[in-house]
Amino acid sequence: MRLVPCTEEAHAGAILAILNEAIANSTALYDYKPRTPESMVAWFATKRASGFPVIGAEDESGKLLGFASYGAFRAFPAYKYTVEHSVYVEAGHRGAGLGRRLMEAIIAEAVARDVHVMVGAIDAANAGSIGLHERLGFEHAGTVRQAGFKFGRWLDVAFYQRILSTPLNPVDG
Repeated sequence: MRLVPCTEEAHAGAILAILNEAIANSTALYDYKPRTPESMVAWFATKRASGFPVIGAEDESGKLLGFASYGAFRAFPAYKYTVEHSVYVEAGHRGAGLGRRLMEAIIAEAVARDVHVMVGAIDAANAGSIGLHERLGFEHAGTVRQAGFKFGRWLDVAFYQRILSTPLNPVDG
């Protein structure tokens, strides 16, 4: 397994398949309908325009097994040092350490890009993701109860954050 920067040309289809599996079969994404190939064009354009990384884990044959990325936390200027990240691993490869490797890589990217706070919004029942985040130094920052409704039930979303040592010289504006 190797970590690679994801590109739209090489990875959009695989990322779409991983996201759509999560939408259909889990509460990892509070979404109802599968995303379209066209949605990936906008997704990658936003990542490129904002300078947000997308890191993939490929097997020896080049098949994408998972990915991690981050985006804006909230659309107000003073949040410029805070990002909301996500990590997804293909269903058949979960529990093998790929999530941790991807998270370590996206944290390193955040530090390199002067991010100060990383936030993960995790379904409160997702013990695996919560455990992963805690092992990587993330702390529970709050839970919004009944924030989502999927599969006929209310879902609580737990926020986990990690404060990074960067940037060394933050500025207003």
